[in-house]
Amino acid sequence: MAFYENTIVAKQDLAEKDLKTIKEKYNEIINNSSGKVLKIEEWGLLNLAKKIKNYKKGFYIHYKFEGNGNTLDQIRKKIKIDRSIIRHLTVKYKSLDIKNEFFKKD
Repeated sequence: MAFYENTIVAKQDLAEKDLKTIKEKYNEIINNSSGKVLKIEEWGLLNLAKKIKNYKKGFYIHYKFEGNGNTLDQIRKKIKIDRSIIRHLTVKYKSLDIKNEFFKKD
């Protein structure tokens, strides 16, 4: 099993309930497809560098997890059909830093 970070950018006009649903949905997908979520960070509403699909801002949700190819396939399948997600990025790591949170709100 390898370590991954997955960052999801959701639409800026979603309700708090919808964001919570997205967060729980992808947490379950990772855990149910032979993966293990180590940490979830909510970075909040941030400005985008460029407009994406006429959105200037997006809600960022960041997952740190352990998984394999099956886990990544399941995440990609769900993100492709999820209309509330405008961007995502998955990065593979040799080890994860779970202690530091770089976008922590003070």
